[in-house]
Amino acid sequence: MLRAGGRLWRRPWAAAYRAAAGPGPGFGAGTGGDGGREEPEPELPLPEEPQLLRASSPEVRQRLRGLAVVCGRFVSAEEEEELLRELEPELSRGRYQREHWDKAICGYRETERALRGGAGRALLLRVADAAFPPPARPPQPLVHVLDLQPRGHVRPHVDSVKFCGCTIAGVSLLSPSVLRLVCCRQPQDRMDLLLEPGSLYVLRGAARYEFTHEILPDAESWFGERRVPRGRRISIIYRNSPPDTAPSPLSDLPAFIPDGAPQTPPRTPQ
Repeated sequence: MLRAGGRLWRRPWAAAYRAAAGPGPGFGAGTGGDGGREEPEPELPLPEEPQLLRASSPEVRQRLRGLAVVCGRFVSAEEEEELLRELEPELSRGRYQREHWDKAICGYRETERALRGGAGRALLLRVADAAFPPPARPPQPLVHVLDLQPRGHVRPHVDSVKFCGCTIAGVSLLSPSVLRLVCCRQPQDRMDLLLEPGSLYVLRGAARYEFTHEILPDAESWFGERRVPRGRRISIIYRNSPPDTAPSPLSDLPAFIPDGAPQTPPRTPQ
């Protein structure tokens, strides 16, 4: 996992990632002047809902257009109820944890599993079509289910390139929240995404690699002038596999997982 506030990404790493990723979607358009490919990401078959996005400037909005996306009510109320009926028994057997081993999540419990109910299986297919268009790799069948307490939150981070590919997508259940993106190089550049229950968010290209993402704690949960009170929030997070060859050298990344950290994939959302 990458954390904000460390050394900034350097050009050699960006070039190494493109070389390692080979054909297919890499950083995509609007990657902030790293050189190399400027191929646009394939368009997502999702409606544009600009009212769910707030950027710090028109330039940031344009830079992340099609790369940070929110689709409201992607999941119906009936589907949400069915998903919760499948998830609640397993989640309720676990205790809420104060802090994740990688320090990125507070007030949470989680699991990784395949969704076996009708709504869950159908949702995997719909998310694959909506958020992982070719040539991106499809989402992994095991999803990360994150259960945040009302006072729980996710700190700024970038998902590890060791365990996560070019796209992250999440379905939000129960409570609204605000997902904030902050540019690693220019922290004044940011975008807030309003995640209502049943919504789908997608991060790819520059939004996935060049911006940290976080779920704001209740005390800071505002979307512009609108207060977004936090309750218990469950998110179902989909990721695709990383490229066959990992970026090198990993030391060019800021505050990467240190040597000696648990050798299990970090399962941080959003």
